[in-house]
Amino acid sequence: MLISIGLSCEFSIYMHFPRSSGILLHPTSFPSRFGIGDLGGEAYKFIDFLAQSNQQFWQILPLGPTGYGNSPYSCYSAMAGNPLLLSPEKLQDEGLLTDEDFANLPDFSLDKVDYERVIQTKRALLRKACDRFKANISPERQAEFTKFCVAKASWLDDYALFMALHRSFGDTSWYEWEPEIAHFQPEAVQEWREKLSDEIYYRKFLQFEFYRQWSALKQYANDRYIQIIGDIPIYVAHNSADVWAHRDIFTIDEETGAAALMAGVPPDYFSQTGQLWGNPVYKWDKLQENNYQWWVERFQATFEYVDIVRIDHFLGFEAYWQVEMGETTAINGQWVKGPGAEFFQAIKEELGDLPIIAEDLGLVTPAVLALRDKFEFPGMKILHFAFGGDSDNPYLPFNIDRNCVIYTGTHDNNTTVGWFNQIQDHERENAIRYLGCIGEEGIHWALIRLALSSIANLAIIPLQDILGLGEEAQMNRPGIAQGNWDWYYRSGALTDELRDRLKTLTHIYGRKPHRS
Repeated sequence: MLISIGLSCEFSIYMHFPRSSGILLHPTSFPSRFGIGDLGGEAYKFIDFLAQSNQQFWQILPLGPTGYGNSPYSCYSAMAGNPLLLSPEKLQDEGLLTDEDFANLPDFSLDKVDYERVIQTKRALLRKACDRFKANISPERQAEFTKFCVAKASWLDDYALFMALHRSFGDTSWYEWEPEIAHFQPEAVQEWREKLSDEIYYRKFLQFEFYRQWSALKQYANDRYIQIIGDIPIYVAHNSADVWAHRDIFTIDEETGAAALMAGVPPDYFSQTGQLWGNPVYKWDKLQENNYQWWVERFQATFEYVDIVRIDHFLGFEAYWQVEMGETTAINGQWVKGPGAEFFQAIKEELGDLPIIAEDLGLVTPAVLALRDKFEFPGMKILHFAFGGDSDNPYLPFNIDRNCVIYTGTHDNNTTVGWFNQIQDHERENAIRYLGCIGEEGIHWALIRLALSSIANLAIIPLQDILGLGEEAQMNRPGIAQGNWDWYYRSGALTDELRDRLKTLTHIYGRKPHRS
């Protein structure tokens, strides 16, 4: 079965993927004088690097507005964009900011995002930009803004009000607000919409600008035959516009607003006590009543920003781990049957065949594999997991099949250099024996070479591995709530030497683009 999705650049990708490769990098990791990666010049330079090294895919993490812990997997909305990714320089190009506005920028770290300082700095710049936009808007731009707000109203109205309320109530969670508005009562909603109209306008402005900046960047990538792989987390944050405005489809305690049943995973590779994420699990029977319409809209919104979607925690659609309110770890939970094939069939009937990658890592059962294979979704293979057992290890390259995506590691893994330095002796010896030798190029290039040489249709390499960085560059440490998502690389790191080395390996292993 082949799935074709047309693109504005008149290029099509097919599922199964063509033999190809790409790089995993979240936009927050671009260099920037504003302390966090954004959608400005460095993003365009990165796309040029991808094209010049003959890569065909750019994989990112969720693009939503992050909350506590700055995790892109815990956002205030499943459909909105993150305003921290807005480029102030692009806003300057629109006449919304000036050089004077940039005169007293803090001296940000060159290696780590200081989210608190970034938020303070960018918030001030974005409010200035909004004020100028509102005061000087042309009829043409006003029509464009109005058209955007109408087109996105199904999620934008609730999200903008939610963020305005969030600020009005001192950045507290929605279940700590006044009871009437916490329960989304229509009279209270209308009253607060009128009371907070200026703040609501500001939040809609940010989404309008995000849409414009991201759409321009995506078009630039697509024009260079680079496709963007996005990410849909199975769950949404408890403190989000989605749960607040659609609490009927989530397991919420009616008295307290707490998650009555929380999502997570049992003890596994990453944690002896499991991972208690705290997200409310879905009322799948309720979602089923209207043919999973909320999920249909979520897929539609995501595919406006990306070309392919990776579904995070895919196994949760077959069976999910739920933990009752009051538990402090994920140990005491239970498996519950998920919506399974019926869900994906409903999405297919609404939206057609979609290019989807299944994140099938963790406690994978035969039923999970059957669900994945029924819809021919490519799964994931991680080389960091390949050397801890015997020759039947499913992550060893000779045990994988073509319809998969192979990685050295992902955002949840250490970098390859960090991983190799920390693994047990027997695992390191297994890796060395398998690779034959490592040589002067280092373990990171040895594993990149192994990924590219495998039979997997698509190979994705984290940029940290191409740069040969150690554990200090790990993006996320699962099970740790804070101190993650803060790595970004320095300007000038994407050298011609790296470009040429990656391009050479891409050619050697048959992953260069083949265009008519």
